Amino acid sequence: MARIAAAAEVYIQLPADAQGLNDDLRDASLSVQTAAEENVTAQDLMAAARADYARMVGALYEVGRYGGVVSVKVDGREVADISPLSTPRQVRQIVIQVQPGPLFHFSTTRIAPLAPETDLPEGFRPGAPAYSDIIGKSVKAAGDAWRNRGHAKVAIADQRMTANHAGARLSIDVTLAPGPRLTFGNLVIQRPGAVRPERVRAIAGLPTGKVYSPEEVRQASRRLRRTGAFSSVVLEEAETIGPGNTLDIQATLTDAKPRRFGFGAEISSLEGLTVSSFWLHRNLFGGAERLRIEGEVSGIGGDSGGMDYVFSTRFERPATFNPDTDLYLSARAQELDEPDFRERSVRVGGGFLHRFSDELTGEIGVAYQYSDINDDLGSRTLEHFLLPASLEYDTRDEELNAKKGVYANLELTPFLGLDNDSLGARLYFDARQYMTFGKTDGLTFATRAQFGSVSGAGIGEVPPDMLFYSGGAGTVRGQSYKSLAVDLGPGLRIGGRSFAALSAELRARVKDKWSVVGFADAGFVGADSWWDEGEAHYGAGFGVRYDTGLGPIRVDIATPLGSDAGEDIELYIGIGQAF
Repeated sequence: MARIAAAAEVYIQLPADAQGLNDDLRDASLSVQTAAEENVTAQDLMAAARADYARMVGALYEVGRYGGVVSVKVDGREVADISPLSTPRQVRQIVIQVQPGPLFHFSTTRIAPLAPETDLPEGFRPGAPAYSDIIGKSVKAAGDAWRNRGHAKVAIADQRMTANHAGARLSIDVTLAPGPRLTFGNLVIQRPGAVRPERVRAIAGLPTGKVYSPEEVRQASRRLRRTGAFSSVVLEEAETIGPGNTLDIQATLTDAKPRRFGFGAEISSLEGLTVSSFWLHRNLFGGAERLRIEGEVSGIGGDSGGMDYVFSTRFERPATFNPDTDLYLSARAQELDEPDFRERSVRVGGGFLHRFSDELTGEIGVAYQYSDINDDLGSRTLEHFLLPASLEYDTRDEELNAKKGVYANLELTPFLGLDNDSLGARLYFDARQYMTFGKTDGLTFATRAQFGSVSGAGIGEVPPDMLFYSGGAGTVRGQSYKSLAVDLGPGLRIGGRSFAALSAELRARVKDKWSVVGFADAGFVGADSWWDEGEAHYGAGFGVRYDTGLGPIRVDIATPLGSDAGEDIELYIGIGQAF
C-alpha cells in the first residue's frame, strides 16, 4: 500500500545568466505541480520526477534552447538511475538542474508548397530565434491556407529539422502534400435522433457541391447548436475521399431534453416585486421548432400603480427559406396598471429573423394591436397595424455579466391607426459598451445610451406603452418609477414622444466573487419627437454584486441628484447586471 508522502521541496537550479527561464520551467514541471497537491505518495513524486526530463527539454525547445542538459535528482540521487521497482519510501527533495545551452536561431525556414496568399508568422524567418511554437504555428498556418482553398486532406509529406550545435542554428524543411481540391458531399447523420434528418440537413445548411471550406463546417455546427435541440454537436470530415473528389461530413448529434422551465425575480423598494417564468419546448414538431410561453407579474406590493400582467408566446421555425432565416409567430396579452395610465392590449403578429453573422441579427414582421386605454386624456380604444423591424449587434463576452464588447439594438416600428388614420413610426435605440482594465481584469467600465422618438402621430393617437417615461431600474435609478413624463397641466401627465437616457457604471472586483459598483444615470423626456423641449432628471448610487456563475446577484442603493439628493433612497435587488 502506497504511503502518503510528506510535502516535498522542489528546486529548479539555473545558471545566473538564465534566471529569466525559471518561470517557464516551473510552469512545465510536473514535480512542482504534484508536490503542491494533497495526499501525494512517494510513487506519485517519483513518476512526476521521471516525466520532468522530457517536460524540461520540451520547455527549453519552446524558448529556442536545443542544446540543453537536464538532471533530475531525488534526495541527491539521479532519478534515471533509480529502478522503477525500488521506489523510495519517502521523497523529501527534488532538484532539477538545467543547463539551457545557447539560444538557437533559424538558418533555413522552408515550408513548401505554399498556397497562394499564405501568411506565415513573422518570427518564422532566417535569423529569428528558433522557438518551437513558431515552427508549429507556421506549419499549421500553411496547412490551414490549403484547407481554406478546399484541400481538406493536406498532409505533411516530409519534414526535416537539423540542429547545428556549433553555430546554434536550426534548419527547418517541411514538404506538404496538398491533395486534391474537394467539394462538399453529403451530411451523413450517424445516429438519427428526435429531429428529422431532413430538418437537420436544412438547419446545418452544408453547401453540397461547393468547394470545401472549414468555415462552412464551423458555421453548420453553430447553426445546429443555436437551435437548442442538441446537447452535443460534432461535425467531422469523412476519412476517405468520395467519388468525384467529394468529401462527406459526418454528424454525431446528441438530443437535448426538449422541455425547459425557468423563472426570475427582481425587487425594488418603490416598484415592488417582479416575478417571471417561462416554459420552452425546443423540438415541437420534430424539426427543432421552438415554442416559448412566458408570463410576468410586476408591481407586487409596490407603490407605482397597481400590478401589471404580461402573457406572451412565441413560435420559431429555424431554416425557413435558407439556413440563416427563421420564421416566427408571436402573441402577447397584457394589462398595465401604471401611475399615469391603465392599458389592456392584445398584439398578434409574425415575421422573419435573419442572422447576417454571429454578431448581427435582424427581424422584420407585421402585427396587429388592439388597446383599451384609460389615462389623463380620457378613455379610448385604438387599433394599429404595425411593421416592426429591428437590428441587433452583440459582441459581449457574457449576456448577464459582460466585461468586454458592445451591444446595440435598433428598433423601428412604422404604424397605421386603423380607427383614426394616423400614420407614424416609433424609433428606439439602445447601445452599451464594456471595457475591462487591470492586471487581473478586475475593473470594468460600462456605459449605456438610450434614445427614443415617436413621430407622425399625436400623443393621444398611440398607446401609452409606445410612449416614453423615465425613472426606475431601467432608466434612472434613484428616481421614482416613471416619475418623468409630459406635464399636461395641474395633476395631468402622459408619456413623451422623445426620450433619452445615459448611464455609466464602474465595477470593481474586490474579492473572489464579490464586486462593488458605483453608478450615475440621467434621463430626459420631451413632448415633441425630436428632443426640442422637455425635462431631465438624474440619479446616482452604489451597489454590490455576488457572482453565482449563472449571473451576479445585484443589490443597488440609489438617490436622486439635485436639491433632494440623499432625502429619498431607492433599493433594487435582482439577478444580472443592471445593463
